[in-house]
Amino acid sequence: MIKVTLIGDSIRQQYQNRVEALLGKDFEVFSPSENCRFSKYIYRGLFDWSSSMSGSRIVHWNTGHWDICDLFGHGPFTPEGEFVENINKIMDILEGRYEIIIFSTTTPVTDNNRYNSNDVIKRYNDIAVSILQKRGAMILDLNTPLYPERDRYISTDTIHLSYEGIELCATMIAEKIKEAANSLKGKDAVTTDRRSGTDEGAPVLID
Repeated sequence: MIKVTLIGDSIRQQYQNRVEALLGKDFEVFSPSENCRFSKYIYRGLFDWSSSMSGSRIVHWNTGHWDICDLFGHGPFTPEGEFVENINKIMDILEGRYEIIIFSTTTPVTDNNRYNSNDVIKRYNDIAVSILQKRGAMILDLNTPLYPERDRYISTDTIHLSYEGIELCATMIAEKIKEAANSLKGKDAVTTDRRSGTDEGAPVLID
């Protein structure tokens, strides 16, 4: 059995159960219970989730909608420079602990979304892919297949997946994870963090 971790925002919360079902009994799946929101939240959360992620050989993650959201007209919540820094820090941690990292691009929104722009989504997707591909992550493009029919695959709230969107994304993610798992066959499992997968001795921040 191969353990997989799924990290991401509310889009991940939509597809995770279907991904787990499609993966079947040969996989154990862990996902944080909370919405993982923006990239800096994920960076912080990797400390809290480390014990639950222990033993994972594949990590699938995404970040985007919260980072690019412009609620007040001041630009994306996470400026591009900070986004680059966060993506690299997250990858520093993941590549040091887990064997295969899969990054999925941010899904599109419908044209009447007031706060998230498909142009900005594309720009931030391109930034993330350019960084992570060079660092050895597997890339799964969820945006391109959904974009031409975004009114079909995105729900009436303009951002979350419709039922058909969930099914399409879950199918693509499960297939990518299975592809990654096939490359692990015959290899001995590498322990999380190349040691124990915990952050023993580090200070715990209390919420």
